[in-house]
Amino acid sequence: MTFYRLLALNIDGTLLRSNGRLQASTKEAIDFVKEKEVYVTLVTNRHFQSAKKLAKALKLDSFLVTHGGAFISENLDEPFYEKRLSEDLTFNLVQVLENFNCNIRLTHERFSIGNRKKIASNLLSKSILNTSDSMFYPVQFVDSLGDTLRDEQVSATKIDVHFKYDEEKEEAEKLIQEAFDEVNLKTNSKSKSFEIVRKGVSKENGLRALASHLKIPLHETVAIGDSDDDIEMIKLAGLGVAMWNAPFEVKHAADWVTRSNNQQGVAYMVKEHFRKQQRQDFLRKIKIDK
Repeated sequence: MTFYRLLALNIDGTLLRSNGRLQASTKEAIDFVKEKEVYVTLVTNRHFQSAKKLAKALKLDSFLVTHGGAFISENLDEPFYEKRLSEDLTFNLVQVLENFNCNIRLTHERFSIGNRKKIASNLLSKSILNTSDSMFYPVQFVDSLGDTLRDEQVSATKIDVHFKYDEEKEEAEKLIQEAFDEVNLKTNSKSKSFEIVRKGVSKENGLRALASHLKIPLHETVAIGDSDDDIEMIKLAGLGVAMWNAPFEVKHAADWVTRSNNQQGVAYMVKEHFRKQQRQDFLRKIKIDK
């Protein structure tokens, strides 16, 4: 029997219900698994301060894999891993993007800054805020990002871009892929948006970096997720789990499929898989007694 020592949880669509709430059973399941000396972390596209707020609600003081894998830390000031777009790269990307009719949002662990164009009602604002934490995480809108960055440079963890038309999105995508070989473009065929991150930034690489930092072998990790960008992380983990509400491709990549996020999927998985797992010190004691 494999003993799992690290549990990595995606947030939206996995840990939280569709209404954004945390179920009491999920909190209990995480307490249960911590009692068994399992290290619990969150792996999310959310910014660090939003993930930290949820971690506090779950009584986790772990390293958190945030910004899609670009920023891993226990606190805001001392990340042990960060992979961001440099100030020059952020500026150059904005210069290119401002030639298109699009909403641009730069994400940083301390704030977000975007252009004021009215395209995607407030889709991107929602995706950046996620929770009502604007007091702790300033979100600023400006007329020209290029002008703003000339005055005050920003090294972004991620750039979110939303277009009005598919044709413009495709044109911008092509241009950026040809001109900037140091970035990855995360795109979704179903939406008119994409994300720009530094090459190598992913939830999978975030989990790999954290497991290495904690000296936990990857085969002793469990990852639970529900979206396309969780697939590689699910495949990487010793036990990859998909939520019932996940798309087919995510379920296909998983070793195990649990219930949906609205049917206590995380709690169900944890109870099923960790019920028989004993604490490490208990097992050591048995060996000594023998």
